[in-house]
Amino acid sequence: MPTQSVRPITQQLASNGVTPGFIPGFGNDHETEALPGALPQGMNSPQKCEYGLYAEQLSGTAFTKHPPERTWCYRIRPSVRHSARYTKIDMPYWKSAPCVDPDVTSLGQYPWSPIDVPDEGLTWVTGMRTMTTAGDVNTQVGMATHVYLVTESMVDDYFYSADSELLVVPQQGRIRFYTELGIFDLEPNEIAIIPRGLVYRVELLDGPARGFVCENYGEKFELPARGPIGANCLANPRDFKAPVAAFEDREVPSTVTIKWCGQFHITHIDQSPLDVVAWHGNYAPYKYDLRAYCPVGAVLFDHPDPSIFTVLTAPSGSPGTANIDFVLFRERWMVAEDTFRPPWYHKNIMSELMGNIYGIHDAKPEGFIPGGISLHNMMLPHGPDRDAFEGASNADLKAEKLDNTMSFMFETRFPQHLTQFAATEAPLQDNYIDCWSDLEKHFDGAPGRK
Repeated sequence: MPTQSVRPITQQLASNGVTPGFIPGFGNDHETEALPGALPQGMNSPQKCEYGLYAEQLSGTAFTKHPPERTWCYRIRPSVRHSARYTKIDMPYWKSAPCVDPDVTSLGQYPWSPIDVPDEGLTWVTGMRTMTTAGDVNTQVGMATHVYLVTESMVDDYFYSADSELLVVPQQGRIRFYTELGIFDLEPNEIAIIPRGLVYRVELLDGPARGFVCENYGEKFELPARGPIGANCLANPRDFKAPVAAFEDREVPSTVTIKWCGQFHITHIDQSPLDVVAWHGNYAPYKYDLRAYCPVGAVLFDHPDPSIFTVLTAPSGSPGTANIDFVLFRERWMVAEDTFRPPWYHKNIMSELMGNIYGIHDAKPEGFIPGGISLHNMMLPHGPDRDAFEGASNADLKAEKLDNTMSFMFETRFPQHLTQFAATEAPLQDNYIDCWSDLEKHFDGAPGRK
């Protein structure tokens, strides 16, 4: 498959030999500089910045929202120099809500086998394949789910979304993000959050890459309220890492692609836009290692609601009902007594799209393999297949380690509509509904019968 070599990282950094690193803490106010003294102290916008830099603010929330999210950048050129006349371009496989195709039926329980990475040259932008959309990108509610298929690095080619922040979940292959605020690598079992409005490019590190993306149109992802769980477990803030400042000072013809209200536009400039030498603020990209997630579960009886496994949540206007929840099902101990331990049968007001990073899921049929996807839309019943039900109903309930499993769920309050790609081109498993057809009737009406 086509690949392009990655430039040596030293060419991406300042000449003083700054090495990429990370600053811990989710939502913290960070400060970092790639050149000594580049970051003003005690103020944001001095009359003249050190090194002849420009001060510029990147705002991720309205000025009056509390707490505000914004980052002050000290850059070689202001962003207006990285923005020229725009030309609208077509991106046929990247869709935005509302995207309701009258020829596609979204009502149903749908699974897909892994989507093969093709032989053609695909970058982070051209290799995005939208599976579902929900809500409305123009009113900044809802989401879209995608699979990324990348065979080529972006060279002198940059991207940002004005519509959304992106939650990236790699499944195969390592990728490197070069962003305005720093550089970081991402591999399977890690995730990244790319803020709305942040310019970046993506390069391959070791061959073709595939993974999942949740495009969040609404309120930013945040850590869920733990409530009675208390201060610890689940995803801890200290395990989220923001990159340190790193910049490019390269005079080379470049392109910037912008996603705006579901449309794509391109502009041509004469330099790299990744020229932020120093920054401070709380609006930044993060990465997180899913292996640091500390699950909490039942230690006596009953299977808790899957919401107990929430890593990140994007709130809606209705308290307790998320625009998006990102939920993780990883290795954990099962110890509940006299309990059906897999997820139970249910119908839900939320719409659930699941993806498999590796291993197996305790309530999924055999076809749910690494790279696979399933969708259970709002108020449609789902649950274990016959083998999972019979096995869990008759198991010897000793303490058991649920091992070799890492899957996740993008869950939203909105119905998820299938795209034409998901319905006609992606490898849909048409026989999924049959996995419940051999569930038997056990009822006989006798008292005390189990």
